[in-house]
Amino acid sequence: MKLAVVGGGSTYTPELIDGFARLRDTLPVEELVLVDPAADRLELVGGLARRIFAKQDHAGKITTTTDLDAGVAGADAVLLQLRVGGQAARNKDETWPLECGCVGQETTGAGGLAKALRTVPVVLDIAERVRRTNPDAWIIDFTNPVGIVTRALLQAGHKAVGLCNVAIGFQRKFARLLDVNPSEVHLDHVGLNHLTWELGVRLGGPDGENVLPKLLAEHGDAIADDLHMPRRLVDRLGVVPSYYLRYFYAHDEVVRELGTKPSRAAEVAAMEKELLAMYGDPALDTKPELLAKRGGAFYSEAAVDLAASLLGGGGSPVQVVNTYNNGTLPFLPDDAVIEVQARVDHGGATPLAVPALDPLYAGLIANVTAYEDLALEAALRGGRDRVFKALLAHPLIGQYDYAEGLTDRLIAHNREHLAWA
Repeated sequence: MKLAVVGGGSTYTPELIDGFARLRDTLPVEELVLVDPAADRLELVGGLARRIFAKQDHAGKITTTTDLDAGVAGADAVLLQLRVGGQAARNKDETWPLECGCVGQETTGAGGLAKALRTVPVVLDIAERVRRTNPDAWIIDFTNPVGIVTRALLQAGHKAVGLCNVAIGFQRKFARLLDVNPSEVHLDHVGLNHLTWELGVRLGGPDGENVLPKLLAEHGDAIADDLHMPRRLVDRLGVVPSYYLRYFYAHDEVVRELGTKPSRAAEVAAMEKELLAMYGDPALDTKPELLAKRGGAFYSEAAVDLAASLLGGGGSPVQVVNTYNNGTLPFLPDDAVIEVQARVDHGGATPLAVPALDPLYAGLIANVTAYEDLALEAALRGGRDRVFKALLAHPLIGQYDYAEGLTDRLIAHNREHLAWA
């Protein structure tokens, strides 16, 4: 089995490598290719990756290349984890929206749209080259904004599934609180990427006992603290929202907070510099503890599980993924991309049935889906007017003067990445 990781020079990659090494029985990787245009970073990450495999007695071969076509040739699956423009572009996404009084964040609001505009054309070009080289390869997208990028891939006819680590993070957290094995915890996870709610927490399987009320009663303070939301809100909802919902439920509070501290991108850039120095140490053969602060917790476990199921191996039959709606949420079009539990096998992902949603959640999902429609149109076709309409449709913006100012700033800060600008 051959896998390729596009964006393999990312400081995330040792987390992924560690998972491949530990979970070799689930996903028996024989060849792993790390692909990245940044040759210097790639060699640092690749060297550590080989040492991690050797330390854990994994017989698989790890190679690195800056040549995309050569790297993906013959791959059974291609994982996408790239960041167009790097942390410098992310830093802009997190700062210029604040000038208009709007949340600055790399996956939602104006910053999220900027990232989509930069990313979708690049990902589609990569996917076309994968298809020319190996039309049977699965594409697993971890590149944000996952929902929009996955929809672009699916609409272009690619064999693609989107992946996020929010659900597996909740699963592991709830398992610790319940003192059970994570495999026993199944989530009623519903929504769009970075716009989800845990409507239930079930033990033993998708139809098992719902212990969410027990979790909230006994551990509500800890859960609310992790979300940076008040306990009273979580209790009133009776569900656990993704921490990304704080951008919607406490928008103005978050804007004030973001205006008083360095951007997350600045923090991550400093962390990456330190991590890369560590990766260059020939004595290092395990992922460093600092990597846990970088983000992407449990990404490797989720990626291994998904790849194993798609490639006909021993992955879990039910996983939380991003895939076509196909009637699952009746108020959305079939070709909307949703993030829910799905049955996953070599044929792809099929969402499980979802009960009727409270309008509190369905309304916001429908609104953000409409924004994502317009965002994808802007990413595919370009144009200032399309950018403006997408921003105007976003529930975190929604006023024409904000949308005008944000449009000008988005284009000015991303001109080098926008072919039409």
